[in-house]
Amino acid sequence: MNIGYEAKRVFHNKTGLGNYSRDLVRILATYYPENYYFLYNPKKSKETLFTTDSSIILEKLPSTPFYKKYYNLWRQKGIITDLENDKIDIFHGLSGEIPSGLNNKNIKSVVTIHDLIFMRYPHLYSFFDRKIHFYKFKKSAKNADLVIAISEQTKSDIITYLKIPAAKIKVVYQGCQAVFKQHYSVEEKNEVALKYNLPKEFILNVGTIEERKNALTIVKAIKDIDTKLVLIGKQTAYSEKIKTYIQENNIEKKVVFLKGLSSKELAIIYQLATVFVYPSVFEGFGIPIIEALFSKTPVITTNSGVFPEAGGLNSVYINPENSEDLKVQIERLLGNENLRNEIVNKGFEFVQKFNDEVIAKEIMQCYKSLF
Repeated sequence: MNIGYEAKRVFHNKTGLGNYSRDLVRILATYYPENYYFLYNPKKSKETLFTTDSSIILEKLPSTPFYKKYYNLWRQKGIITDLENDKIDIFHGLSGEIPSGLNNKNIKSVVTIHDLIFMRYPHLYSFFDRKIHFYKFKKSAKNADLVIAISEQTKSDIITYLKIPAAKIKVVYQGCQAVFKQHYSVEEKNEVALKYNLPKEFILNVGTIEERKNALTIVKAIKDIDTKLVLIGKQTAYSEKIKTYIQENNIEKKVVFLKGLSSKELAIIYQLATVFVYPSVFEGFGIPIIEALFSKTPVITTNSGVFPEAGGLNSVYINPENSEDLKVQIERLLGNENLRNEIVNKGFEFVQKFNDEVIAKEIMQCYKSLF
């Protein structure tokens, strides 16, 4: 088959949607090399986020001066001519969008929808962004032959908010980058610990430091615990709220903010952490949980929504609004190495369901079901 992808995020997004897109193409090309994978990139990227020496993965850019200038129009409509010329059998929108006109050209279509957080928590988005997101997702889900949801939680939201029938939606979980599955030497770990001045024992949280991800609850929870917290992620206005709390409670030495790490450095810090804490209020999936489980680090996360799907039966679950609840569980894990080891071993066994081969097989089954 010739499979086309809306590849804007492959080449231009460094974080969640970009990682999902790059990993999906990579694992499909690895496990199903009999196909060709066409990546439709609206414009040249300023930095290199995706490279391959594979002859079955091809980057495609707008070919005419008009569409090189108006590349968003190309993504929405003009791309259809290129898909015809490339004899594309299936087009997969990796982040909630597909172009208009696929049905008219007998090109099968799949769209992945990651979350509908803008519907559940509208106050976190501008009016304009909410309207644009809803229009794009509703249109794509309605027009696509198949919708892939990255969790049962997202599937439920697609049914509720976009009114798409359940029979049209297939849940295929996400995995994580291979870098988080590798074993790192003591020397490599020591080098990273020294570079970032990391303590021997620490709590870790990874993700954009924004209100929905709720890192302030962790800071409150560790205020009176003899441990340190490492927060890794892009800072927002919410970060200032956290820093104000830290200053008011004189715990500056207990919280470390880091950003701009390489993927390898991040993976090593996951493995160095004593406990990973992720009290997010809502996610479409929660990739950092998977990264922690592959890193053999025990996880404490939210007791509702998608989080039990990602964390499995043996992670520790708390009310994300209750810092005292979180404090109790952090102290319990810090004080019991045997319990941590038990959680790690069972969590590592559980997380194998998010391995590359499993995901590649399920995606390919989705594609083949359309013929």
